Amino acid sequence: MDKRMLLILNPSAGQRRANRVMPEIIRTMNDNGYRCEVFVTADRGDATRVTAQSAQEFDRIVCIGGDGTLNETIKGLIEAGHEVPLGYIPTGSTNDFAATLGLSMNCLSAAEDAASCEPLAFDIGTFNGRPFVYTASCGAFTRVSYSAPQSVKNTLGHFAYLLEGIRDLSSLRPYPMRVTLGSQVIEKDFIFLSVTNSTSVGGIIKLDPRQVALNDGRFEVLLVVNPTNPAQLRDIIMSLTTMEVPNDMVYFTTASRMLVEMDPDTEWTLDGERQEGAQQIEILNCHSAIHVAVPRLPHDLEEDF
Repeated sequence: MDKRMLLILNPSAGQRRANRVMPEIIRTMNDNGYRCEVFVTADRGDATRVTAQSAQEFDRIVCIGGDGTLNETIKGLIEAGHEVPLGYIPTGSTNDFAATLGLSMNCLSAAEDAASCEPLAFDIGTFNGRPFVYTASCGAFTRVSYSAPQSVKNTLGHFAYLLEGIRDLSSLRPYPMRVTLGSQVIEKDFIFLSVTNSTSVGGIIKLDPRQVALNDGRFEVLLVVNPTNPAQLRDIIMSLTTMEVPNDMVYFTTASRMLVEMDPDTEWTLDGERQEGAQQIEILNCHSAIHVAVPRLPHDLEEDF
């Protein structure tokens, strides 16, 4: 057992289900030839700090938690310049990135994959220099997607929950933006913007896997125009539930770099965590910046590799 693994555990993630099977998780890693060291996070930023300080001492790092814990772990790797392969045991309430990669929601199955599967390269992004794994977003769905209890999401379902986020015109706030995508400049009032490297945003908005590539050096960009009448609102809801885009109300494109100019007080979300805005925001794709151990990818995503 000459390989070393660092397990980073967020004990508060999801329903704390990983805590109950930690001995079995460690045994699974041992069976795959890894000697494990466990670090348990207590405060925001702990995963970033321990990863940046000690990643080079390990052959593999496995993150056990939600998308926020994964974000912190990768942030530590990127900031310190480490290229240690990652495993991910998703135990959060949303797990968008894990769903995109086809990772098991069963802790022990995910542990086996994290220890035994070969790492593949994936793109990540930076938001004015701050790394994010799979999504940066602002607007109508951002707060409701990540602040509502999981039980509400489960009860309402996909379409009804989407309606809850934009149920009438009076509940929507327009965000005047100037968005530069290469030589294209779009200046409009939008209600939502997302930059993703995932097939799911907040567990609510689903992108067609055939439209998403995870290692092509480009992000998927979704912009929803502010509706001014009920017919436009209905068109937006239909477009987002069927993902028949782009159209007059919903822009959908790809980009390796984008510049967003807007009200600096606008609240953003990076991988499910709150992020302060800025007057100018540069979002860059970092091609093949991380390597994650994954099982066989969903069929529609395999061609990326």
